[in-house]
Amino acid sequence: MHIRDKLAAAKRTKQATFSFEFFPPKTEQGVQNLYDRMDRMHDLGPSFIDITWGAGGRLSHLTCEMVKVAQTAYGLETCMHLTCTDMEKGKVDEALKEAYKAGCTNILALRGDPPREKEQWQAIQGGFQYAKDLVKYIKEKYGDHFDIGVAGYPEGCDDQQDEAILLDHLKEKVDAGGTFIVTQMFYDVDIFLAWVGKVREKGINVPIVPGIMPIQTHASFLRRANWSNCHIPDSWNEALDPVRNDDAAVREVGKGLVADMCRRIMDAGIMHLHFYTMNLAQATRMVLQELDLASPNGTPTKKALPWRQSLGLNRREEDVRPIFWKNRNKSYVVRTQDWDEFPNGRWGDSRSPAFGELDAYGIGLKGTNEQNRKLWGEPRSLRDLANLFIRFLINEVQSLPWSESPITSESDSIKKELVDLNQRGFLTINSQPSVNGAKSVDPTFGWGPPGGYCYQKAYLELLVSPQLISELIRRIEQVEDITYYAVKKAGDLRTNSPGDGPNAVTWGVFPGKEIVQPTIVETISFLAWKDEAFRLGSDWARCHPNTSPSRHLIDNVMENWFLVNIVHNDFHQSHGIFSLFDGLEVNNMDQMDEFMTNGPSLNGYSTNGHSMNGHSTNG
Repeated sequence: MHIRDKLAAAKRTKQATFSFEFFPPKTEQGVQNLYDRMDRMHDLGPSFIDITWGAGGRLSHLTCEMVKVAQTAYGLETCMHLTCTDMEKGKVDEALKEAYKAGCTNILALRGDPPREKEQWQAIQGGFQYAKDLVKYIKEKYGDHFDIGVAGYPEGCDDQQDEAILLDHLKEKVDAGGTFIVTQMFYDVDIFLAWVGKVREKGINVPIVPGIMPIQTHASFLRRANWSNCHIPDSWNEALDPVRNDDAAVREVGKGLVADMCRRIMDAGIMHLHFYTMNLAQATRMVLQELDLASPNGTPTKKALPWRQSLGLNRREEDVRPIFWKNRNKSYVVRTQDWDEFPNGRWGDSRSPAFGELDAYGIGLKGTNEQNRKLWGEPRSLRDLANLFIRFLINEVQSLPWSESPITSESDSIKKELVDLNQRGFLTINSQPSVNGAKSVDPTFGWGPPGGYCYQKAYLELLVSPQLISELIRRIEQVEDITYYAVKKAGDLRTNSPGDGPNAVTWGVFPGKEIVQPTIVETISFLAWKDEAFRLGSDWARCHPNTSPSRHLIDNVMENWFLVNIVHNDFHQSHGIFSLFDGLEVNNMDQMDEFMTNGPSLNGYSTNGHSMNGHSTNG
């Protein structure tokens, strides 16, 4: 979606919106850390983000990669910076091509700063002299595909302080095709508002996006103000100087100063704020919360669908996905990135049955072996494993191999039952409670446009011991409204599903729209997920030395246990799945050797091939 349309909507509705700027880090670990931060900051609800372009195209490949990841994997509407500095047309063409392929529809066209080794800016042969030339070129090559932003300087720039000349240049950039203006950072709101008036007097009527620099520390505050030649009001210095040596106090005072500045901007009718994050989250989040623009717990306040949409090329209309990747959004996007079409309105023949290979970047287990051992410990028994899963359920652990994010409030209504299952040796991976007509604005279960109602069937996915799988399946097949899939790493699929087609487990009813069914369970997707789920567990095992009990334990579960998903198709039943497990429990959970050899129990009786109430239980 074009940024100009987002800005117009904010102005029309008088609903404030905001965006973030990030820059490419210099190290591989820094890139991964930034991706994690971008993922978390997505939930603050930015209207878009932008990613900077290094002087002379340095790190240009990384900029293009970050645009692609943000747009496709994290569903962040992304604006790519593009500069003239040391950029011949071939480089510009390549960058625009990559942005187009990533689904990016917004470019911020800049002249750019000279590389550090050059004192003055100069165009290269075959390149562009001014930002207006770059704007014209993009318009000629791509028409209206890209919305093109340009830079504005309320307090001048490095090599030009004449305000009249800068306004002439700004008019030329807009006349060439610029559709919105992003300003240099400032701290004196009076200077900014006076400049806005002069821009309008010049006949420039496109939206103006103020650049906001949150205050991280006193030293960085002064350094950045000096770098951009922006005026600091006396009242700001008076407020910050007494706490200059206390970073936490500086952020707290700075939060109030920046928030007050933002309120004056919004009172003047400018309803969008652009935050220069410096790849940090805390100071920006504090300002947004002070302005009541972000929820205190960091969860998104509005969701178009119950899962995070990709904004990659040809994916914007995608509205159906399997539930199995509920907690691994990026992996699903990567594994389906080569599909020609994406499900829209239903999951049928239009989707490709071929999921991508497991060795693609972004699918495997995150973190180093050492980091993962520190995060998840070194389990030596099934009890240790179960306790780890329980710690995840009660938010003491922030992730598991199968879930990259903390558990959400959606699970609160069934958390007690999930904890109980793990205490009895059933390792739960994914779940959702049944929902019968929650309003679409409900903070926990709502999604989609206002005025709608959301529904979902109870769903549970877990790892089940081989000695209990037959009894669990026997119980499931006695309940008409429950369907299941169960499979081992090597295969052996078992199911009572009436066919290979999809079973909708989430749907919504909205005014003026057909019923939307965005989350499904079906055979092909489950088998693709099976490979990934067992691979993640095996990767976890390999975080431990070859001879360690932890590796032996986790490998045993991955090689011998069943991955099971269960759907209760009567959405009126809130806890119907959990009764299937009454009396089932793994025996000897505290003893690793016993767990490996003796099997679990049912009501205290062994079920490892002997009879139970006259029935064989060895499958």
